[in-house]
Amino acid sequence: MQSLANANEVRISNNTVERWLRHKLTRQGFTLTPKRENGENGVDIQATNGQEAWRIEVIGYKSHGPARAKDFYEVFFRAVSRLNDGATHCVIALPCRAKNGLPQRAKHHRVAWLRIAEAFPELEIWLVDSDDYERRSWREWVGE
Repeated sequence: MQSLANANEVRISNNTVERWLRHKLTRQGFTLTPKRENGENGVDIQATNGQEAWRIEVIGYKSHGPARAKDFYEVFFRAVSRLNDGATHCVIALPCRAKNGLPQRAKHHRVAWLRIAEAFPELEIWLVDSDDYERRSWREWVGE
C-alpha cells in the first residue's frame, strides 16, 4: 500500500480509507462487521473489542473544498446518530490529508465545536493513511 504522505493524488476515495482502516483494526484484534455492499445503508464499520463498541463513518478526501466541508457535516450527523445503535465510540474516519484543515475548522467554529464535545463525549475523529491511523477526541481539535 502506498502511504498517503507520499501520494500524489488529490482525491482519496471512501473505499480506500475504509480498506486501510479495516486492515489496521483487524491486525489489532478488533472484530469487524463485513463490508457493506453497494447501495446498502448503515454504518460503514462496526468494530468491537471487549465491551467497547465503535461505530465508524468513513469519508474520503475530495479535491474541492466545499465538497469536503459538505461531506464532513453530513458524516458528523451520521456518526452521532450511531448512539442509537449502542455505540460507545462514534468515529469519523478521514484521510490524514484532512489534518491540515481540521484545526482551522475547529477554531473557526470554536464555541459550537466545544459544545458538541460536551454533548457527545463519545465523538472521535480518526486520521487514516495506508501505514497507520491516529485517534483523537472531538475536543482535541480545538487545541486546548
